[in-house]
Amino acid sequence: MAIAQQTLGNQTETASETSSARRRWEEEAHKAPARSESLTTVSGEPVQPLYTPDDLPVFDYERELGYPGQYPFTRGIHATMYRTRLWTMRQFAGYGTPRDTNERFKFLLAKGQTGLSTAFDLPTLMGMDSDDPRATGEVGRLGVAVDTIEDIRQLYDGIDLHEYSVSMTINAPAIVVLAFFLANAREQGFDWRRLRGTIQNDILKEFHAQNEFVFPPEPHVRLVVDVIEFCTEHVPQWNTVSISGYHIREAGSTAVQELAFTLADGFHYVEQALQRGLDIDRFAPRLSFFFNAHNDIFEEVAKYRAARSLWAEAMRERYGARQEASWKLRFHAQTAGCALQAQQPEVNLFRVAYQALAAVLGGCQSLHTNSMDETLALPSEHAVTLALRTQQVLAYETGVTNTVDPLGGSYYVEALTRRMRQGAQQYFRKIEELGGVIAGIQQGFFRREIAEAAFAYQREIDQKRKIIVGVNAFVEPEEKPVDILQIDDSVERQQKQALAKIKRQRDQEAVRACLARIRKAAEQRENLMYPLLDAALARVTIGEAMDAMADVFGRYQGPVL
Repeated sequence: MAIAQQTLGNQTETASETSSARRRWEEEAHKAPARSESLTTVSGEPVQPLYTPDDLPVFDYERELGYPGQYPFTRGIHATMYRTRLWTMRQFAGYGTPRDTNERFKFLLAKGQTGLSTAFDLPTLMGMDSDDPRATGEVGRLGVAVDTIEDIRQLYDGIDLHEYSVSMTINAPAIVVLAFFLANAREQGFDWRRLRGTIQNDILKEFHAQNEFVFPPEPHVRLVVDVIEFCTEHVPQWNTVSISGYHIREAGSTAVQELAFTLADGFHYVEQALQRGLDIDRFAPRLSFFFNAHNDIFEEVAKYRAARSLWAEAMRERYGARQEASWKLRFHAQTAGCALQAQQPEVNLFRVAYQALAAVLGGCQSLHTNSMDETLALPSEHAVTLALRTQQVLAYETGVTNTVDPLGGSYYVEALTRRMRQGAQQYFRKIEELGGVIAGIQQGFFRREIAEAAFAYQREIDQKRKIIVGVNAFVEPEEKPVDILQIDDSVERQQKQALAKIKRQRDQEAVRACLARIRKAAEQRENLMYPLLDAALARVTIGEAMDAMADVFGRYQGPVL
C-alpha cells in the first residue's frame, strides 16, 4: 500500500512538472515571431509547433500501430521490411523505337537497376497506331511507340522475363498491350506462371485526372476485370492492376485526396470483380498500388501508413477476405514530377532525394526516382544514372533501412496518420452519397475537388506563402543550360515504315476474322483477353483492336465542367 501511494505521488509530481514545463514552453513559443510563409503541409494542412501525447488521445497501440507484417500493417507489410530485402529499384524508361528503349533497359540493368518499368508514347497510351494522322509529331516522343506484338518482341529482346519483373504504365489499351506481351512471352518460350510484373490498367484515375481514356467508364472497368480474371487463372504472379494515386496528385490534388480517391477506385474494382463471381482471396493479393512521393516527408509517410491500414480494414471487414495476403497493400512510389522545376534543374536532384526518403520511410515495395532534367525532356543517360544512384545511396549509405518503420511512434507522424485516415473516410462517405465512383465521375466530382486543390496550392506559391527554390525565391538571374535528350523525326519515320511492312506481310483474312471475334466477344460480354491473344499473334495493331471494341462500347468525351 505504501509503495502504491509513493508511485501515485511520483506520478502526480511528474505530471505537475510536465505541466509546468509545457506552460514555460508555450510562453516562450508565443513570444517568438512567426515566419512569413505558411507553416502547413504541402497539402495545406495546419502543422502545430509541437506534438505531444495530448495530440493522440485514446491511442490504441495494437489497433492503430501494431507490428510490421501484422494487421493493420500500419508499420509495413513485412515483418523485417528492408532488413531482409530492399525495395525494387525500378526506373521508368521508354522513348523512340522499341530498339531505342531496349538499349536503355539494358543500360539501366547494367547500372544496377533491379526491375523494368515501361513508358509508352502518347499515341500508344490513347490506343492509336503510329500511322494514325492524330499521332503525327508524337510518335516516340514521351515514351516508346508500340503498334503490334513485333514491337513488344523488340522491346524486351534479350531480357530474361523469368529473372526480371516488368512494369507497364498504360491504361486505356492495357488489355491489348498485355495480350501482346503474353503472346510474345509464350512465343519466346517463357512460362506465364513464372512471369512477374505489373500492368497499370487503372482506368478510373484517367477519368479523374489524366484524360487518357477511350471508352465510357463502365466498359473500361469491365476490361480491367477481364484482366484480373484472366491473370488470376493463367498468370498468377502478375499484378493485374496498379491502382494509381500518382497521376491524381500530379493533377494537383492534396495528399488526402490522393489517398481517398485511389482507395475508392480500388474498392470499386474489388466490388466489380466480386460481382463477376471471383474469389477475393484469389485475386486480391495481386492488386497493387502506385503513389506519389511529394516534398513533405512527414505528410507522405503518414499517407502511406494510413493507406495500408485503411485497405487492410476494408478488405477484412467489408469484403470478407480471409487471407492476410489479401489485406496487404503493396505499393510502388514515384517521386513527384509536378514538384520538379525547369529553373535550376540541378536542384531537382535534392528534391528527388528527399522524396525518395519519404517513400522508403513510408515502406514502399518499389521506387522510381525522377531525373533532374525530366521537366525539360526525357532523361539523358547521365541524368537517369544519377537518379538511380540516388536510390542506391539511400539504400546502402544512410542507415534508414536498418530498422522497420523508424518514424513509428512519433507524436507528429501518428497524429498525421490518424488525420489522414479520418480525411479519407470523410471522402469515402461523400463518394457513397454521390452514388459511387462512376456516379462521381459522371457528376465531375473528382475533377472539381482536384482543380480546387490545385488552385489553392498555386495561389500559395504566387503569394510566396509557399517557397519554391529557384521559382519564387532564390532565383538565379542567369542559368547555364543542361544537355537534354533529343528525339528527332527519324523515329516516327522508322516506326511508320516498320508498321507498314507488317501490314503488308500479315494474313489480312486472319486479321479481319480476329477483329470480328473481338466485336462479338465485346457484345456478348465474354472475357476479351482470349480473342485479343489470337489477334496479337495475327499481328493486329493496337489501333485496330481498340477501334473494334469502340464499335461496341462507343467513345467517351467526359462531362463538361
